[in-house]
Amino acid sequence: QLTMSLNSSTLLNEEKSQGLKRTSECLESLELQTPSSFQDNPLQQLQLASQEVLEKAKKSGRSKCPRCSSSRMFYCYTCFVPVETVPTKEIPTVKLPLKIDIIKHPNETDGKSTAVHAKLLAPDDVTIYKYPCIPEYKEKRHEIALVFPGPSSVSVKDIAIHLQKYSKKGVCDKDNDCSREPFLKQAKIEPKEEENLNECSSNNRSEGTRLKKIIFIDSTWNQTNKIITDERLQGLLQIELKTRKTCFWRHQKGKPDTYLSTIEAIYYFLVDYHQEILKENYKGQYDNLLFFFSFMYTLIKNAKCCAGKE
Repeated sequence: QLTMSLNSSTLLNEEKSQGLKRTSECLESLELQTPSSFQDNPLQQLQLASQEVLEKAKKSGRSKCPRCSSSRMFYCYTCFVPVETVPTKEIPTVKLPLKIDIIKHPNETDGKSTAVHAKLLAPDDVTIYKYPCIPEYKEKRHEIALVFPGPSSVSVKDIAIHLQKYSKKGVCDKDNDCSREPFLKQAKIEPKEEENLNECSSNNRSEGTRLKKIIFIDSTWNQTNKIITDERLQGLLQIELKTRKTCFWRHQKGKPDTYLSTIEAIYYFLVDYHQEILKENYKGQYDNLLFFFSFMYTLIKNAKCCAGKE
């Protein structure tokens, strides 16, 4: 019995020692791992700028916002600027092929939203509005689309086809001046003119169906109804991203894993748009939109590892 007791005690001590060793190894990995070093990290193939500035900021802790002086980590989610320990010159800037409007629900928690990532990384092309203060889109619905799933939503590759339908309907101003309508509707083409105008009409068709702005809703899925039913958004072409799965650590229970966080939706839309509409090979042009997202993903994954949740 004494031998069994000693053996049990030894085993317990060994298990405790092994547990401490695993915790120590995990803590070491928290310092050494980079966002691209996780073999099971779905974001590891991204072509990102150096995240050393974020590593340094993480070690130094929270810092002040240069505008409102609030204490924040990495960036201020109310002023849309990096904190003092994260120099703006060390944050990548992404140029987008179109403008983006983000409509933020008033009850969406600022600190939990990923929409600010887009504004920080593509400041010239992204505008964030807090609902109900949003623009009127009706006059330009032939060049604007809304990313939101629904029974009438279409895929990215079908954008041009559907926008062409909007163009054919025409968009007139308050004085019924339809001079801005697409070329093909302005006049009937006589047979003798058809040959000369074929090339011109083709150019106008592509111009008339060109997407110039895309809208995203930043809200929990349970809060989206109030925004999506707003009359100012009615009649807009809706786009759905059906083939991507979220990596967001705050994914809402009961919702499909194809329901993306705002920054994921923006990124994946642009990748698809680049390939399907612009017909260009994608070479990581928009990867830095996930500069903050991928870093936070890794921090949280490491923290879960250390807590033994994975």
